[in-house]
Amino acid sequence: MSVIEARDLTKQFGSGDSMVAAVTGVSLSVNAGEILLLLGPSGSGKTTLVSMLGGLLSPTRGTVQIEGVGPLYKTKDVAEIRLRRIGFVFQTFNLLPALSALENVALPLRLLGVRRAVAAERATALLRSLGLARRSDALPGVLSGGEKQRVSLARALVAEPRVVLADEPTASLDTHTGREAMELLRTSVHHGGLGCVVVTHDTRLLDLADRVMRIEDGRIVNGGPSKAA
Repeated sequence: MSVIEARDLTKQFGSGDSMVAAVTGVSLSVNAGEILLLLGPSGSGKTTLVSMLGGLLSPTRGTVQIEGVGPLYKTKDVAEIRLRRIGFVFQTFNLLPALSALENVALPLRLLGVRRAVAAERATALLRSLGLARRSDALPGVLSGGEKQRVSLARALVAEPRVVLADEPTASLDTHTGREAMELLRTSVHHGGLGCVVVTHDTRLLDLADRVMRIEDGRIVNGGPSKAA
């Protein structure tokens, strides 16, 4: 069953001679329980693509559906869909500076109306699984880049979304910590029947994906079941 489906996604910025095509004609689908790795160099359009997949950026052309609901950017309830069905791991973390690590992770649950104590318990369990139990009260300003990335991952998973979109999730992590974080993500995806798109240039993640597609200059240049480099 496809949980996320994109057809002919294109994003252009500017117009006329100054027009730049960041993404051109990308189509893809991700099934429940599957991790799709979108591998490409910096500037290949990965972040623009994942922003469109999550309804954060409207395409110039094309459509996105989440569990058959969409086109996503034309749906009046897009904010509700993002909150309930999509977990984001941002390259720039996007943690709220005035909230502790625990409060940042618990925030999606609180927005969904989950009681504070229950939200804190679930957030604490995720932080512990990522080796951050002792940093739960720390504000983002005193966390390292790797710690912020792990908090961002915990926040993406805490509300048990149907789709996880991860933009360079290991960019701030060393090899060992990055591997642990991605193993947690893979377990959550496979056991929870989630659909997951990871965009990265990190070839160390190839063996953690169920499928790999490569993106260059805003276009998919190959795709399929093979994970060979």
